[in-house]
Amino acid sequence: MKVKDYEFPDELYYDQNHFWARVEGDVVVMGTTDLTQKLAGEITYVDVPEEGDEVTQGKPFGSIESGKWVGRVYAPVSGEIVEGNEDLEDEPELINQDCYGKGWIAKIAPSNLEAELKNLMQGEAYKEWVLKEIERIEAESK
Repeated sequence: MKVKDYEFPDELYYDQNHFWARVEGDVVVMGTTDLTQKLAGEITYVDVPEEGDEVTQGKPFGSIESGKWVGRVYAPVSGEIVEGNEDLEDEPELINQDCYGKGWIAKIAPSNLEAELKNLMQGEAYKEWVLKEIERIEAESK
């Protein structure tokens, strides 16, 4: 779905920290949204998580930096990191180029997926929420 100038694929789940989650079998792939990468500008550094790290839904576990911004990476679900996107260490700009594809940040083996998906948004619920969020951000930048 498109909201203003930003793309948000319908099949993904979204949290209020501007991260997405895609369920692929027994793993959740996660990354940051189009909104975040466009507001941040050119991404220059990503703190890629290590395999085996434990993460908790809604809690930070890393950071992303651009020339004008440092942001935290929040886990959309709880569980264990099974893979960090090591390509981001040499090419952090992959997030700008393809935030929903090659710019993914981590793969998580979820510990309580069914319950935690209920805390995330999809479809119209997310569209309504993110539109208000975009309008808030635009008002603050004026």
